[in-house]
Amino acid sequence: MSDTPIQVLLVDDDADLRDLLRTFFQQRGIEMSVLHDANHLARRLERERPSIIVLDLMMPGVDGLSALRQLRAHGDTIPVIMLTARADGVDRIVGLELGADDYLGKPFMPQELLARIHAVLRRHAQPSGSAATTLERREALRFGRFRLDFARRTLFRDDEALKLTGGEYALLEVLAAHPMETLSRSKLVDLLHGPHSEVTERGIDVPVWRLRRLLEDDPANPRRIQTIRGIGYMFVPDANDDEESL
Repeated sequence: MSDTPIQVLLVDDDADLRDLLRTFFQQRGIEMSVLHDANHLARRLERERPSIIVLDLMMPGVDGLSALRQLRAHGDTIPVIMLTARADGVDRIVGLELGADDYLGKPFMPQELLARIHAVLRRHAQPSGSAATTLERREALRFGRFRLDFARRTLFRDDEALKLTGGEYALLEVLAAHPMETLSRSKLVDLLHGPHSEVTERGIDVPVWRLRRLLEDDPANPRRIQTIRGIGYMFVPDANDDEESL
């Protein structure tokens, strides 16, 4: 990760939680600013660009999902971790579908939130030093109309740069590193989030679906990211449109 200091923006209507987290993070040298609702989040981001946003799902006025939807609709790819007190996993899936990078259920330990923040920022960080040199020398992957530029961390369709969240790019990079290889959902979770992540195996399906909308002529009958029934997925960069998908 970069040596640039981490700046966290916490958006939550729970005053006690805001105070607790701000004290915890400040004691560890991490700057945390707060908002008690998401009504003016876009305006706040015009004058302050944090490293990451921690966004509560349930708030008065503009809720967390609506705020996230507005951010992504305007092309803002700033990393976002969603907080939710709901036991129902539907909102978590919707949040990931809208472009959240991770989610964390309440109640939680501040140490876990800090670990999640570090993990998300690692996925977003531009590699540096020898790793950056390796990627810069790595030839872009071309498949069909697409070009995956590893040095620029960008996916192009023809000459158009496509908008990907950090999580979507990370998934595509993992798939590209294992072409024609069946990857189970649990393996993908481990590669993307680490072996102790709370992300469920089904949580992989949402970013896969989002990538298919970009890569496939017919997302309902995918050729490039094929489903291996009962196991997981396979990336087929040289998919033949005349072949029947699995």
